[in-house]
Amino acid sequence: MKTTISVFDVAEHLETDEDIQSFLKEVAATGDITDLVHALNTAARAKGMTDVAEKAGVTRASLYKSLADDGNPHLKTISKVAEVFGCKLVLS
Repeated sequence: MKTTISVFDVAEHLETDEDIQSFLKEVAATGDITDLVHALNTAARAKGMTDVAEKAGVTRASLYKSLADDGNPHLKTISKVAEVFGCKLVLS
């Protein structure tokens, strides 16, 4: 009997705005900036890149590039994308 292994994609399990907010808050509390950018990418894929880009006021291509593993997004972009999900960046 062959065992099939599937790739787990968190984006497939983020179904509501509340799911996304909880996910982003947890990553922000426990990870670093690279983790946060990756989480924003995951959340954007869950919500739909085109919709998130439009609401954030950036192009879809720019959003993909900014949130890619080798991306280097501006703080302004990170903030705009977080706001799409009902979150904001704060210092404490």
